[in-house]
Amino acid sequence: DEFISSPPRKTVRFGGTLTEILLKYEKGDTTDFELLKHQLSDPDIKDAQIINWLHEFRAAVAYLTKELEQLVNILLKLPWLRRSREVVEEYLGFLGNLVSAQTVHLRPCLRMIVSQFVPPRITIREDDVDISDSDDDDENISENFDTCHRALQTVARYVPSTPQFLMPILVEFFPFINKSERTLECYVHNLLRVTVYLPTLRLQILELIIEKLLKLDVSTPQQDIEDAEEAANNCASEEKSTEEGLFDMEEDEDRKGNKVVSPSAERMAHPLAERLDILMTILFSYIKDVCHVDGKLDISNTKDLYRDLVAVFDKLILPTHASCHVQYFMFYICSFKLGLAEAFLDHLWKKLQDPNNPSVIRQTAGSYIGSFLARAKFIPIVTVKACLDLLVNWLHKYIDNQDTGANAYCDVALHGPFYSTCQAVFYTLIFRHKQLLDGNLRKGLSYLQSLNFERIVMCQLNPLKICIPSVVNLFAAITRKYQLVFCYTIIERNNRQFIPVVRSGTGGDLVQTCTNPLDSFFPFDPYILKRSKKTIDPMYQFWEELSAEDLENLKKPIKKGTSEDEDDDFLKGETPQNDGVVEIAPNSYESNTRSPVSSIGSPADCYVPYPL
Repeated sequence: DEFISSPPRKTVRFGGTLTEILLKYEKGDTTDFELLKHQLSDPDIKDAQIINWLHEFRAAVAYLTKELEQLVNILLKLPWLRRSREVVEEYLGFLGNLVSAQTVHLRPCLRMIVSQFVPPRITIREDDVDISDSDDDDENISENFDTCHRALQTVARYVPSTPQFLMPILVEFFPFINKSERTLECYVHNLLRVTVYLPTLRLQILELIIEKLLKLDVSTPQQDIEDAEEAANNCASEEKSTEEGLFDMEEDEDRKGNKVVSPSAERMAHPLAERLDILMTILFSYIKDVCHVDGKLDISNTKDLYRDLVAVFDKLILPTHASCHVQYFMFYICSFKLGLAEAFLDHLWKKLQDPNNPSVIRQTAGSYIGSFLARAKFIPIVTVKACLDLLVNWLHKYIDNQDTGANAYCDVALHGPFYSTCQAVFYTLIFRHKQLLDGNLRKGLSYLQSLNFERIVMCQLNPLKICIPSVVNLFAAITRKYQLVFCYTIIERNNRQFIPVVRSGTGGDLVQTCTNPLDSFFPFDPYILKRSKKTIDPMYQFWEELSAEDLENLKKPIKKGTSEDEDDDFLKGETPQNDGVVEIAPNSYESNTRSPVSSIGSPADCYVPYPL
């Protein structure tokens, strides 16, 4: 305040006072006006000159009408951010005066501020071509961003309608996904900061960010990410082998005691996956910071954010097929409190059972329920049982209504939600059967028998024919072990009835076997982005390695299932040596679907043999 009220320092300049120049301009004398524009556009303009001019402009904002838009644009291009504190304070005061007196300039002011949400640009020339990228070496970048947010808050304080004008500008300035990681990181971080002091924009900003993340996610199939990692690891191994012998034994001994993780070890080899990993890490941090105050969960904040995230989930995530990582923002926030997880399951359940929803949305909701129940460690077994009761009761009612009617036959188009629910139940049982039976085996078996899987499996709709083979076969093995239902007769009958699809194309006839008629996927299959997976892994249920006893119980002689040349660790009784996680497991990602081809840490894709 003392600074703002103090008179500016006098500086040498040409022309009269600002008011005189503007009055002359109105009368048609543009000489001094052009000189003024030239002085303001001077790249070597001094701090004292800027302060002097801004002080005069603050007193003359009434003259800065629409007709002087060109002059205002020059003022908005002044290099004020990387100047002294005095310049910054004077400029913030000028912005406040300008937008309060002349709201016609609100949009240009907002555009100027938002343009500073990314690092400053540098230009590199190669062969007479300009190659521009962000300048990551600016030491004051964090301080500059703080100042930008002060400027935005100043404008919003003077113009209450700022949010509605700001949102289209935030959308417009969002960097393309091929921009540098640093540029994307800074912009998304600054967008999330805006939600703190302009909470009315939070839902729209989250929607914008998650929409961009989703585009990144579907542009990088899981198989592409794994292939890039494998290629990078092979390249690193080759480089390491060429360096052998360059260091003496003493140096090697010194290195053994200190395991150093290089920064490159956390980088994703796939460039789009690297961008997605960084942005997902920021989103997880934001969710944590909003929901926790002084290290403790704030229930009110958490509920409000949960509602916004569910709205974005419904609008963007649920209709999107086979995204791999972005949906984990729901997984993460639900881990904070059991009530949130139960609310999310209830939300999905209502989507699934509502006949007014499109079939594809109902099927996807079923996939989310099954994957969430199976993978979330923070969901207790009592909640799993409650959900299984709901799902299985719905299945039995569906069978009551459909099993004797005109549509009582196996058809995905007619009964998609039914098959998706069956798969969710089977998948949940595969992951949770040990917990369901733990403690009191007799009580656990009694509960599982009460679900009456036999009726579901034996009904005319024949869910075993439609569900993914890897799920069907593990479900069959587990239910046979505990004598709940015998599925192998039906599996064999389905295999005999299975007719390959012949399609004609430019390259001749192509024989396809559709192993995923539901075109389903498990949305919470293992998360493989290196940085952000550290947030997810502690609460994530990986597929546990099968014990020797389990393998002996489930292993029977049978013809090969998926392909003749496939060596299946599950069938051979060989367990991979990788800390209890099955190495490669296609599960929902079959070779003939649009989904990624493989996944790590999921049930092995195998055909458990039926007894001959």
